[in-house]
Amino acid sequence: QVQLVESGGGLVQAGGSLRLSCAASGRTFSSYAMGWFRRAPGKEREFVAHINWSGGSTYYRDAVKGRFTISRDNAKNTVYLQMNSLKPEDTAVYYCAATRYYRDYANQKDYNYWGQGTQVTVSS
Repeated sequence: QVQLVESGGGLVQAGGSLRLSCAASGRTFSSYAMGWFRRAPGKEREFVAHINWSGGSTYYRDAVKGRFTISRDNAKNTVYLQMNSLKPEDTAVYYCAATRYYRDYANQKDYNYWGQGTQVTVSS
């Protein structure tokens, strides 16, 4: 069982930066791959970024490549999402998720545990 709590969301102007954090409970955090997803108003939840258990492999949706960076600190049971050059279209509720086994890192159905989400609002 893993419990996830996101933080770091807020209101920022276009071009600004935010760093989201996701703190995980439990002693087996390092055995989980982690993902960030987001749900914009009126849209389906979508994949944003993924990091494997060791942090050695990362993946991003095309729209955030070069602007967002996912990382993890297994000693602190925390995964991060550094978001730079934010755009109004990045406005969404951001969720972190955990999985031990997956076939498709971008498929939310492959993730077993979810946080409650944190709101990110980017003003133009």
